[in-house]
Amino acid sequence: MHASILHILNTTKTRIEAFEPHKCPEDPQTQFEKRDFLSAVEDAKAEGRVPVIAEVKPASPGKTFRNIPPAAAAELAWEMEEAGAVAISVLTEPGVFRGSLENLQEVRKMVCLPVLRKDFIIDRVQLEEAESDLVLLIAGILGKELKSFVELAIEKGLEPLVEVHNREELEFTLETAARVIGINNRDFETLKIDLGTTEELAPLIREYDLDHGTRHIIISESGMNGAEDARRVIQAGADAVLIGSALMESDSVFDKTKEFVQSFCWRE
Repeated sequence: MHASILHILNTTKTRIEAFEPHKCPEDPQTQFEKRDFLSAVEDAKAEGRVPVIAEVKPASPGKTFRNIPPAAAAELAWEMEEAGAVAISVLTEPGVFRGSLENLQEVRKMVCLPVLRKDFIIDRVQLEEAESDLVLLIAGILGKELKSFVELAIEKGLEPLVEVHNREELEFTLETAARVIGINNRDFETLKIDLGTTEELAPLIREYDLDHGTRHIIISESGMNGAEDARRVIQAGADAVLIGSALMESDSVFDKTKEFVQSFCWRE
């Protein structure tokens, strides 16, 4: 595993040790209503749009894009929603990615879309930290614990998005109850990006679904810079794309989001 990932995991452990549970409202059901990500994806496809999960991403390993305080995160998310995104991903890892739980909270207040919490979830207590519609669970980090984390997330009303990087991780992910699988085109060991990862793994998920009568939503993550890249992974079998860096590096988040949304017509 790459040194920067190990560093993030170590700092995450420190964060968890300092975590103090928030006081929950007496009736949480009246406070939080989960937004349906699966329907949002299918509706976009039916309308001929690419389902884009647009990401509020202040930084990535070795690169800072922009300083994003909570008010700015909410404004960016609003632009992404206006441009046709189906969901918003919010980085909450504060060290390397410079995200925050406050960004997540402000984004979810601003938009009507489902919101994904993107962090390095390694402890059950993190599922208590903030309200989101989806939560990222990384197969390569959770390993044998993945199944129980998926079950716990579902129990708490969260839609788990399980991220895989290779065949081995995909095999044990398919044994869980996860309905949404993210294929990360970035290699954990080298941090190199190869869209061929989606081309290799997406057909395996489709084959599994045919054999087992199941239906998974496949999301291609990392390394897409424009419409051509989005078309490539969708033609490989992805249902949706998660776009972060390309949006953060663009002059107009609205225009760039729209470029991805309009990059492929499902009716073709």
